Amino acid sequence: MNEEMLFAGTADAEHTEMYVKAIWHLLERGEQCRIKSIAKMLNITEPSVIQMLKKLSEQNLVVYNKSIIKLTESGQEIGTTMMRNSRLLEVMMDSALKVKIDEEMVCGIEHHMKKQFTDALCTMLNHPRKCPHDHEIPIGECCQK
Repeated sequence: MNEEMLFAGTADAEHTEMYVKAIWHLLERGEQCRIKSIAKMLNITEPSVIQMLKKLSEQNLVVYNKSIIKLTESGQEIGTTMMRNSRLLEVMMDSALKVKIDEEMVCGIEHHMKKQFTDALCTMLNHPRKCPHDHEIPIGECCQK
């Protein structure tokens, strides 16, 4: 078992997570979640957003009609996980590693974090409640022990 294993990324899953994360973040800020705001946040076209919202709706991750975009319970769970992962990574970079926060790197890593790693990171960082940008970090099971 000394062989090193390599894993191919799952671009579709990451793409889905980015949309859900964008919707989650807009709702967290108290903004109305609109196609235009999602497109602006992700720097993509509105027709692309519409197409993806239809897919997310089919996957039961969002409720989408022309005027309403909201996350289902499953979508909410994914968004919360993504935001928790990214904000804990930001705390690690800022507080523990003392390096400039690299959002591109955070975005690349957050999709591959498993719950065990996230909880260990949170515990190592003493269960921070806010990220360096002063946003709330969603609470994990490790924080409730």
